[in-house]
Amino acid sequence: MASDSETGTMRHGSHWRITAWAVAVLLLLLPLVAMQLSDEVNWSATDFAFAGALLIGALLTYELVARTAANTAYRVAFSVALAAAVCLVWLSLGVGIIGRDGDPANLIYFGVLGVGVIGALLTRFQADGMTRVLLAMALAQTLITAIALIAGLGQPWSGPLELICLNGFFVALWVGSAWLFRHAARRQTEQGLA
Repeated sequence: MASDSETGTMRHGSHWRITAWAVAVLLLLLPLVAMQLSDEVNWSATDFAFAGALLIGALLTYELVARTAANTAYRVAFSVALAAAVCLVWLSLGVGIIGRDGDPANLIYFGVLGVGVIGALLTRFQADGMTRVLLAMALAQTLITAIALIAGLGQPWSGPLELICLNGFFVALWVGSAWLFRHAARRQTEQGLA
């Protein structure tokens, strides 16, 4: 039988899951409402299907991790990384970080995600390995920013300050997630020694 602290943790975790699913539904409703208010937003059924698949895939991945990872720091680290990845895909394909919507330069950001996926598989999602993977993703994002600035990609739509701020936001998320994974690895080590 589960103790009161365990059931409290499970209940608390279920609140986060419900909140995450509610936010996903709201994110899908946002463009639908915006389409009614402005001609600037024009999503097709394919756009909604892609966004829905992206969000459902991310949430199912979160559910898997939330059920298997006992360490709260690990779950939070994974959640931050997953949310950052979803935002990166959404912005890259939806509105464009480099240049305007549809600029092929935005496809380079899938390299950052590739580093993450390959690194996570190679480290078997272990917290200490994930720390290095997230730092590598931050480095990849920084390199993309430098290349975009040096090559003048996205001009005149994406100015240097915009590129630095948007990419800096993702670098901060990757580094923050790496820090949380590092904390999770320490907790696992401490629990292993106890």
